Amino acid sequence: MIYGIDNLFTMLLILGGFGIVIYAQTKINYAYSKYKKLQNTKKISGCEVARKILDENHLEHIYVVEAKGDLTDHYDPERKVVRLSTDIFHGTSIASLAVAAHECGHVLQDKENYRFMRIRSTLVPFVNFVSYLGYFSLVVSIIGGLTGYIKLSILILLATVLFQLVTLPVEFDASRRAMEQIDKLKLEKEQEGVSTMLQAAAFTYVAGLISSLLNLFRLVLLLMQRDDR
Repeated sequence: MIYGIDNLFTMLLILGGFGIVIYAQTKINYAYSKYKKLQNTKKISGCEVARKILDENHLEHIYVVEAKGDLTDHYDPERKVVRLSTDIFHGTSIASLAVAAHECGHVLQDKENYRFMRIRSTLVPFVNFVSYLGYFSLVVSIIGGLTGYIKLSILILLATVLFQLVTLPVEFDASRRAMEQIDKLKLEKEQEGVSTMLQAAAFTYVAGLISSLLNLFRLVLLLMQRDDR
């Protein structure tokens, strides 16, 4: 009976983590789809918004370039370049404003040497290394049994959770800075839509962290059950 309850609880953890990620993704897809169709009142593109924000903050040396793909938008701190996907770069929608302003928020963080952004950058090589260990999970499970696989998975998830914890303040702060810049550009009518977009995007990071924590808890329980047998 207890074994059956444990299995049920484990299944609930899996479904809970999966469900919250799906909900977050649905939420951001809905927000993006909605505000991608609504044009901003000044008819300025994402590229123009980014350029205005950067110039207003004396960041003329930062380039804004078009990137291939959908929602491939990001700031490259090494090359000092804001890369905006085609729809965001050329688009004059509220969604374009939100995404472009958010990426510029990361540039402002870089300018001010924002602590959590530096910590995240430092963690990237470590997290990548630990993630690569996942490729050896199958070998470990064969050689060391299921327990070895579980321990390795826990290690990988711990690194992931650490990275996600540091990422949260970085993303929330970038969105806060984005809203401040939108206000300075006198885009009052777009503020509600931009805020909704940024909140939906931020929730995907929260959902990812919760999902990872639930999965980590599930693996720890599974390991404890194996050790008790």
